Amino acid sequence: MFRFGFGQALYGYLLVPLLVAFLWLALQLKRRALARFGEHELVRRLSQTTSRRRQVMKSALLVVAVAALVTALARPQFGNRVETVRRQGQDIVVALDLSNSMLAEDIAPNRLQKAKLAMAQLITRLEGDRIGLIAFAGDAFVQCPLTVDYAAATLFLNAMEPAIMPVQGTDLGAALETALSAFDAEESQHRMIIVITDGEDHEGEIAGAVERAVDAGIKIFAVGIGSPDGVPIPDYDEQGRRRGFKRDAQGNVVTTRLDEATLQRIATRTGGRYIRATGRGRELDSLTDEIASMEGREIAAQQVTQFEEQYQLFVGLALVLLIAEFFTPDRTRVKGEWRGRFV
Repeated sequence: MFRFGFGQALYGYLLVPLLVAFLWLALQLKRRALARFGEHELVRRLSQTTSRRRQVMKSALLVVAVAALVTALARPQFGNRVETVRRQGQDIVVALDLSNSMLAEDIAPNRLQKAKLAMAQLITRLEGDRIGLIAFAGDAFVQCPLTVDYAAATLFLNAMEPAIMPVQGTDLGAALETALSAFDAEESQHRMIIVITDGEDHEGEIAGAVERAVDAGIKIFAVGIGSPDGVPIPDYDEQGRRRGFKRDAQGNVVTTRLDEATLQRIATRTGGRYIRATGRGRELDSLTDEIASMEGREIAAQQVTQFEEQYQLFVGLALVLLIAEFFTPDRTRVKGEWRGRFV
């Protein structure tokens, strides 16, 4: 089977008649210039070493070389082989804390934006893995089901803000339960949950979800984001303008701190790992590298016909023709007439 890998390049063949027209016009202008140079018979005798046939040959070599280069640019392909392509990957569900405490600015620009940046970097590193997104605060829901459409996952990620949560607070148990339900029931391996949160659980219903993750063989990687020291939570009005810090009913500034102990217990119990994110973000990079290097299960296999690129044949032909054109003289030897020159 024969085909072109870049068929649009074939429009370059339009250059061939233009080149022919240009060379013909150049030859006609040269003839007219010689005709104006002097008497016809004298000009003929002075230019009799010039070979019209060789001039035409040089032009033909140039035209064919250009056509060969256009053909090479179109990537001609013929000869094929059938290969079996197997796609491997993991199922990764990321649960992102969208509680108001994630707006704290102990990590620039704030905890939530830092977490979303890390998730975006993770998505760009995935190859064949399915990723799903869970939004949680006082409750939890699936923001994006498991998918290999990374562009769609990124769009859903960009829309994750505290304003989309109907109930504020932090319920890690609900987040883990929702994440567990997002997996396919028939698959029991190569699954993981990544929880990105400041760890302040206000509901206390975590143990049951953790044990179900252990029974299902699902590892939980917990990413703690923020500072263990108490920091205030910025407060914004309906127009998004900052108006100070959140306060309780008594007028005291509400503070939030990273609860590392809870996250460490979750990760250790499930065989995962706890990572504390800092402003530099190197810890999150290491987690991304670890996930990207993990061996996944075979998700799909299909037979693909691979066509052999043959553009190099036409590049070689064009090169040979151009060399031949360069070394082909446009003049020929004429046998001299010596009789009578010295008489």
